[in-house]
Formats: sequence, C-alpha cells, structure tokens
Amino acid sequence: MDGPRDAYCPDPGWQTARRVPKESIMRYKKFGSTGLFVSELCLGTMTFGGEGELWSKIGSLQQEDANRLVGRALDAGVNFIDTADVYSEGRSEIITGQALRDLKVAREDVVIATKVFGQTGAGVNARGNSRVHIMDGIKKSLSRLQLDYIDLYQIHGFDPATPVEETIRALDNLVQHGHVRYVGVSNWAAWQIMKALGIAERLGLARFESLQAYYTIAGRDLEREIAPMLQSEGVGLMVWSPLAGGLLSGKYRRGGKAEEGSRRAMFDFPPVDQDRAYDSIEALRRIADARGVSVAQVALAWLLHQRVVTSVIIGAKRVDQLDDNLAAAGIRLTDEELAALDEVSALPPEYPGWMHVRQGEYRRKQLSEADAV
Repeated sequence: MDGPRDAYCPDPGWQTARRVPKESIMRYKKFGSTGLFVSELCLGTMTFGGEGELWSKIGSLQQEDANRLVGRALDAGVNFIDTADVYSEGRSEIITGQALRDLKVAREDVVIATKVFGQTGAGVNARGNSRVHIMDGIKKSLSRLQLDYIDLYQIHGFDPATPVEETIRALDNLVQHGHVRYVGVSNWAAWQIMKALGIAERLGLARFESLQAYYTIAGRDLEREIAPMLQSEGVGLMVWSPLAGGLLSGKYRRGGKAEEGSRRAMFDFPPVDQDRAYDSIEALRRIADARGVSVAQVALAWLLHQRVVTSVIIGAKRVDQLDDNLAAAGIRLTDEELAALDEVSALPPEYPGWMHVRQGEYRRKQLSEADAV
C-alpha cells in the first residue's frame, strides 16, 4: 500500500546489516548517568540539506554525499549521530534517516539524537517547549528519520513562555511510551538545568542526561558555572561547533580576512574574543606544526582531553574534512602541551570565581595532603 509511513512503524527490512569498524582508534564514553556508551566523536548533520537562507550558508549536501560521510564516520567507529528538526527545515532529518537505510545500518549499532524547540511551522504554537509542540515534534521527527524510536531527544533552547515542569512531564511521557530512550537539553544556563533536574528528581520523571553546548579553546565560558554543575550532577556534555564555526580550522590568521565562501565569511558565528582566540590559534599552530598534524586536529584533541566532555560533534562538507577531524581521536597531547594551551586560552578571573580560589586554598591543600597519604 502506497502512502506516508506510520511514524511509529518503519519498515524493519532496512535493519539487515551490522557495520563494525575493522580498525578504530575511537574511544567510547559513558553517557551521563546512564548505561549507554557513545563515541567520543559524534557526526553532526547541520551540513545536510541546505534548505532555507540560514542553513544554506552552513551546507547543502544531498543524499549521495551525505551517505558517503555517514558511511565514513561509521567505519571510523562513530556510533553517535546528531541532527535537529529545524536543520534545513527538516531536510537534515530526512537525509539522515535515508542514509541509515541506504547503508543498511543495524538500528542497535547507532545512537540517534535530534532536537525540538525551534519554529517548524506557521502556527503560533509551532515552536517552544510546550507539551503541544513536543508531542507534535516527536511524531514528525520519527517520520522524517524513518525510525520507531529516538535514542536522545533534546530540548534545543530555553523557552521563557513554558513552565519547566510542563516540558519535563511531556518528555517523560515520551520515554514511558517508548518513543524516546533518553532526554537532553541544549543551550540552557546552569541554574535552568539544575531546576529541571530538581523537578525530575522530585516527581520521579526522566531527567536530562546531557547538555549540548558551545565549548572550544577559543570560548571557555562554559567552565565558569556549567562545567562544574555537569560534573557534580553526572550530566554528559556534547560539544557543538568545536572549531568555533571554522575559526579554529587553521585557515585564519591574526589580521587576515575570512576567505570568500568560507563558513565564517557567510555566517560569523559563534562570537569569540578575537585577541584570545588568535592567541589560542597561534599556540595550536605551534603544536600542530611540531606534530605534523592540522590545527583543527589539535583543537579537537584539546576538547577530547577535557574531563567534562562526553562527545564532540563534528560536521563536514567533504570526506577529506571529515577524515581530518576523525584523526583527532588518535592525538594524545602531552601535559606540557595541555598546560601551554590552557595558559594562553584561560578565562580572565571573574567573581565569585576568584574569591572561591582565595578562600578555598587552605582546604584544597588539606585535600591534597590527605590524597597523598
């Protein structure tokens, strides 16, 4: 029978092959407080589709090229793929789901993450974190991805119009119904995440197991409040834009201009402190040149050395770009290299952080002496 596929009953025939990497340097990390393990590199699909004015500036890969990138990532040991309902106005999810079918990827071999929050229609309720939009969004995402469940369903942004409890209850319903395995969040402040975790614990609901956030050596703001909170509460961190929108790719030098057609020339995002960013780039370049690797690989390797990081999302327009990023998994920076990078990229002191350092000095010394016994 022809017609649209039931969102919850995809054809099981596509789940016929297991894709096992022959040789992989990929490591796998525990996801939040769950028993799930994901690859330390995650394939991002923001470059798939190219629909809409914004997304066309980021990438416009169609099915054949997307299949090639997905296949290459899986062969390298990546088992984690991230997309969103708003990427290319839904086309990214469609292409991602079709790639899994075309490559005959066994469903249990891949962890699929998508997001809800952004505007997906003309209606006044076609956006936000309300129960209405979440329930509508999951059905459409499952249909586009041709899946019967999503491993990680993420709230893409903070909605000041919707009570946090409403959002958490709606997500818990999806978990209880089997449409979603785990839930996460993106771009929330530390206090907002803690509020959500508190509500989930108090009511016995599914809690956020991950945060997807911007974090690079050129933008370490997350370390002030969010990173300590994540480690304290056992919440995983997925890093988006790990090369700062291409700024850390190695193409840019202090005083130069973004080349025409480049990501930064077309979409200058995310914002960074230029002086600190170029100090970091110069330090990255010295290490990259000494090792005979790319600047991008060292920038990604620095993130992979950060204890708070669970998985780093990498995206590409070409296979050679993807291969370069994947190679970062094999780089182990020395203590001296890490210290040099940390020093040049360190955030300026800010209250109450500098007061915590001052007042906690004696107690940290006591802890250190106790650990040494």
